[in-house]
Amino acid sequence: MEGPIRLGRRGTATRLLPALLAAAILAFGGFGCKVESREIREKTQPVTLRWWSVFSDYSALAPVIRDFRVRHPNVKVEYRKFGFDEYEQAVLDAMAEGRGPDVLSLHHTWLREWQERLVPSPATLEMAFVEIQGSIKKEQVTVLREVSGATPGQVNNDFLDVVSGDVILPVPQSDPRLPPVSRVFGLPLSVDTMVMYYNRGILDAAEIPKPAQDWGEFQQQVRSLTKLDESGGLVQSAVSLGTADNVERAADILSLLMIQNGTPMSDQTGGVTFDRHSEATVGQPMTPGATALVFYNDFANPLKEVYTWNEEQPDSLQAFMSGKTAYFFGYSYHLPQIRAQAPDLNLGIAAMPQIAGNQPVNYANYWVETVSGKTAHLDEAWSLVRFVTQADNAKKYLSSAGRPTALRQLVNGQLEESDMSAFASQLPSARSWYRGKDGQATERVFLDMISAMLQPEADPQRILEVGAVKVNQTL
Repeated sequence: MEGPIRLGRRGTATRLLPALLAAAILAFGGFGCKVESREIREKTQPVTLRWWSVFSDYSALAPVIRDFRVRHPNVKVEYRKFGFDEYEQAVLDAMAEGRGPDVLSLHHTWLREWQERLVPSPATLEMAFVEIQGSIKKEQVTVLREVSGATPGQVNNDFLDVVSGDVILPVPQSDPRLPPVSRVFGLPLSVDTMVMYYNRGILDAAEIPKPAQDWGEFQQQVRSLTKLDESGGLVQSAVSLGTADNVERAADILSLLMIQNGTPMSDQTGGVTFDRHSEATVGQPMTPGATALVFYNDFANPLKEVYTWNEEQPDSLQAFMSGKTAYFFGYSYHLPQIRAQAPDLNLGIAAMPQIAGNQPVNYANYWVETVSGKTAHLDEAWSLVRFVTQADNAKKYLSSAGRPTALRQLVNGQLEESDMSAFASQLPSARSWYRGKDGQATERVFLDMISAMLQPEADPQRILEVGAVKVNQTL
């Protein structure tokens, strides 16, 4: 069939032509075999995806990446881990020079700042799959298949509540008269929450049988656990709280206290409102945000009964690992560091204290896998993100990395794991808030507000108002 058909002496070609055409129609269902072959060849060309991240080691992701390559052997994944301090600038520089990653990890508070540099998930993805077919004679075949991309409905169904508000963002339509549409800009492998690490030995010595469950009980324990010398110097601290630069994740702790206390963190337009009253506190002398700020600062105020920390103390994590504090507020990524550097510490992990009588509220801190707007391999990149964040695959990563899940269906399983139980118990109540287009600048504002409270005659309401103005300038 490659050349023109020539009639023989007896018209053989004329008689055979209808039969050949009929056979071709039966064999290829009305489609030319060359069209299908060309599509498969195009989708099986070698592809290299560059995946850049910060905290996850390749060893934890390697089994999942290998499984992805079994299904898509033409797709190679080059994973690179960066240090946090260098990461963001390295990605920006690489993107500007056209050598950036296809898949990149972004903190959940960075997504709106990075939105214009990212591409949301298509509704469907076309990929070539390698399959084994045949009942008697097994053979490896390559098939093209459309699979679902990440959709708002899928995120709402599969992931924790906190994820939807962070990764589903509005996208303007081509017709400006039409409302924006919601699209998914990334998916998390894990969602971390802040927990309360404690030194069992210090609590036992103070005859405290178990860690505090609410903030009132916590304040009572702080009084028992804090030890001062004759001149009022701190000999033993109950916890590292009240200051900014020597408290690990101080801005997160303050944010959590505000949210637990009912502070309206932002409005429907995205503007921050943490300096305002809630409906329940209208008419009261202090806003809930100011009350939370004062509560946090009291632990570093020598005039208060709960005084236990100050700016002269060492880094909070180092103080805890060296046995100088009874409590430390941190995330799951702190656990391997504590175990490695303080192997003899009698370590316990408990849920964060709550406000007695209120519904539990916990603070989410996590990274999201996103796809660069400059990728030349959109379907492959988003297929990788979808694959690694599915339950069976994410479970392998979580087990190896020691991280809490982002998926609803895996929460109950982690409740049975000793290291993960406290984290998993807090996942349904994890919350976040929109920090403007520059989440890191907002964090600095929160640290400045904490430091301002250490000054004589500090006005907490005025400090909040100034902070809110600064954050709103980043929107």
